[in-house]
Amino acid sequence: MTKPATPDVRPANTHFSSGPCAKRPGWTLEALSDAALGRSHRAKIGKTKLKQAIDLTREILEVPADYRIGIVPASDTGAVEMALWSLLGARGVDMLAWESFGAGWVTDVVKQLKLADVRKFEAAYGELPDLATVDFDRDVVFTWNGTTSGVRVPNADFIPADRKGLTICDATSAAFAQDLDFAKLDVVTFSWQKVLGGEGAHGVLILSPRTVERLLTYAPAWPLPKIFRLTSGGKLIEGIFSGETINTPSMLCVEDYIDALLWAKSVGGLKGLIARADANADAIHRFVDANAWIANLAIKAETRSNTSVCLKIVDKDVLALDADGQAAFAKGVVALLEKEGVAHDIGHYRDAPSGLRIWAGATIETSDMEALMPWLTWAFETQKATLSQAAA
Repeated sequence: MTKPATPDVRPANTHFSSGPCAKRPGWTLEALSDAALGRSHRAKIGKTKLKQAIDLTREILEVPADYRIGIVPASDTGAVEMALWSLLGARGVDMLAWESFGAGWVTDVVKQLKLADVRKFEAAYGELPDLATVDFDRDVVFTWNGTTSGVRVPNADFIPADRKGLTICDATSAAFAQDLDFAKLDVVTFSWQKVLGGEGAHGVLILSPRTVERLLTYAPAWPLPKIFRLTSGGKLIEGIFSGETINTPSMLCVEDYIDALLWAKSVGGLKGLIARADANADAIHRFVDANAWIANLAIKAETRSNTSVCLKIVDKDVLALDADGQAAFAKGVVALLEKEGVAHDIGHYRDAPSGLRIWAGATIETSDMEALMPWLTWAFETQKATLSQAAA
């Protein structure tokens, strides 16, 4: 087999990682020159910066005025755990999982919190569970966008407005790229390292008035670590939602988040961010439709993510290999792209089916995504030639 020719055009930005994700276009360290470094986060300057980050989050995400927004420790994971440990146990809970992070929340609720009244609704990678069977008189925990499967809920129509339970939504790879219906969501969590390309380690927790009522009227049977506590003396710790963080945040990371939020405003706010992610995902989907060797892991088009786009290799010769061989082939494709310096960190998540995972969030330029697509074919054909030689 003739060695495939390399494409003529390369992406200008080769960072397609699903987290931490690419920085906004034009980002430099100079953007952080106004950071409150060496100052207390509890000083006026620190509180002002944190409050600015919260206010900009509300404005760009279009969060209702009566919802509270707090910056919390330990990325999205910390925000989700805070919600699970503080809120669950008041009534039965339905857990939805269709990829590794959703499955992790199931494990935490069943094996760590040891709740007795838990129903699990699980689906294989590429699919959603039957959302019509969920009981919203119970609490419900789900991810809006499965980062490791590329499968998202198409909308919030499956959630009733008159629900009795709380909806706890891990939205870390959906926030700022997908239209979250806050009227249907009682807890929303995310980390700013995803769609806005911020630095890691910080999470955001958004609470509805119904959630606050639960916090004030229900005390879990288990002890809560300090970093999970949202109430004190039977009252909500309001400072958390005005910039008084539970622990010490990185003011450098906060400044970076503010910079990303201001950039988000400059590209049209939420609508502009969604449009950018949609354009990037569309570039991938057009490529997949035109090439028989690759397919979207998400089976239904309406559930396909516009951020963490997960792909599987469906070439018949590759599918003839065993699972280890298929995984090795996919890793070979990724390694070729890394070596050539055209795409970094696009391998499948360790627990997911073998293939590619390409970040299409708003900080990616569509021209870079379009430039990457021919390189996928080159890497596949190059790896296929290696496979043919090995079989000869």
